Amino acid sequence: MALILVRHGRTEANATRRLLGRLDVPLDEVGRAQADALVAAVGPVDRVVTSPLRRTRETAAGFDAPTTVDERLVELDYGEYDGVPLADIPASMWHDWRSDPEFAPPGGESLVQLRRRVEAALVELVDPARSETVVVVSHVSPIKAAVTWSLGVGDEVVWRLFVSPASISRIEVGPAGPVLSSFNEVGHLADLDA
Repeated sequence: MALILVRHGRTEANATRRLLGRLDVPLDEVGRAQADALVAAVGPVDRVVTSPLRRTRETAAGFDAPTTVDERLVELDYGEYDGVPLADIPASMWHDWRSDPEFAPPGGESLVQLRRRVEAALVELVDPARSETVVVVSHVSPIKAAVTWSLGVGDEVVWRLFVSPASISRIEVGPAGPVLSSFNEVGHLADLDA
């Protein structure tokens, strides 16, 4: 069976290219349509685990399966940069962030801190995912952390990954542990205007 990682549908902040961390915003109209397409593409599942934020809970609501909230799946804390347009983030901060996984924006969280909490959540899901299909509804950074965990690579890889809204990534769980079997599937969104 598998862990199916899904990113929430689009929000207005995503559409306007803002860092969206802990701000608790709803899906926009396109995001709701993406969530519907995502649920249809994934099909039946045994359980859903979601971040506590509204955009993920709205996406998770479409699945007909028992759903629990796990705080560890929440988006990276961008601190004072939460909600700021990407173009307004100082170049020096981008440099520091990309060169040091321990770097945290002022008032925020580092990639290392994020990975620790996401890995702890995933390790608890490994055994259920051996016999069930478990959907994890989360955000860009936790999904990237899950992918690096499945590949056994360092946090510096996250800057080379792109996770689309309402995308699907799959981690198969077998006797040898997690194996990434697909990444950033978006074919189910082809008929939507985004």
